[in-house]
Amino acid sequence: MNFNEKRLSALEKAISDAVEVRSREPSPSWSIKYTKTKSVRTNPELLRERRVITGLKNDAQADIFRILRTAVLRKLRAGNWNALAITSPTPGAGKSLVTVNLAIALAMEVNQTVLVVDADLRNPNVGWFFGLHVEKGLLDYLREDIPLQEILINPGFERLVVLPGNGSSGHSSELLSSPKMFDLVRELKSKYESRIILFDLPPLLAADDTLLFMPNFEAALLVVEDGRNTPDEIRRSLRILEDTELAGVVLNKVKGSTGRSYYAPYQFP
Repeated sequence: MNFNEKRLSALEKAISDAVEVRSREPSPSWSIKYTKTKSVRTNPELLRERRVITGLKNDAQADIFRILRTAVLRKLRAGNWNALAITSPTPGAGKSLVTVNLAIALAMEVNQTVLVVDADLRNPNVGWFFGLHVEKGLLDYLREDIPLQEILINPGFERLVVLPGNGSSGHSSELLSSPKMFDLVRELKSKYESRIILFDLPPLLAADDTLLFMPNFEAALLVVEDGRNTPDEIRRSLRILEDTELAGVVLNKVKGSTGRSYYAPYQFP
C-alpha cells in the first residue's frame, strides 16, 4: 500500500468513526482595539443562518471546530509554520465555511491573531459568510495600487482580520502566482510573529491556482464532501498535495441520524 492509499484508508476510517461533540464555551482573557483596520459588527442570526456557528452559544456542532483547531495548531507549531491552505477536490464541498469557522476558533486562542485571505479569485465567499459589504478586495489589490489597510476588515471577532475577495477573474492563476502576490504573502507572514494565516483557495481539481500557489504555504487542510467526492477525486487531490504537509482532512456534510449535518475532522498521523 503506497502513501496516498494509506491516507485514503485513514480517511475512510475517519468517515466511519465520525461523531458529534458537545459544545464548550471559550473564555478569552484579553482584547484588541482596531484603529487602522475597518471593524464591523456581524449579525449573530445571519451567522447562524449561514452556518457560521463557532463563537455562537448553544450550538453543539461548534465544538468540532475547536477540536480541529487543536489538531491544526499542533501541526503548525510542530513545524514552526504560520500559513495554512484550505482547499477541496471540487466546488461545493464547503471549504469556505470550514475556513470561516476554523478562523474564529483559532482567534479564540489568546496566544495568536488570525488573518483569513480569500484567495479564491474565481469564486470568493468568505465575506458572504460574515455578511460583509466588500467594496475592495484582494483582486482589486492585485490589479491596482490600493493600500492594504483599506481592504482589511475585522468582522466583529477579536483577534480576527479578513482580507476579503471581491469579484472574479478568469486570470486567477496568473494573479495568484504574480510577484505582487508573492510579495504580499511574504509581508503578511513576516509582519506579526504570532499571526496565523488561513488561505481559502480554489478547488484542486477545478483549476491549477492552488498548485501554483503552493510555495506560499507550509501545510494544507483538505475539505471532502461526504457522499459526493469520489475515492478517485480524493486520490488525485492527495497526489497534488503529496509534497505538502497535510494538516488533516475535514469530512463535511455528514448526515447524522437526525438528518442534520456534522463535521468530522481527522488529522493524519
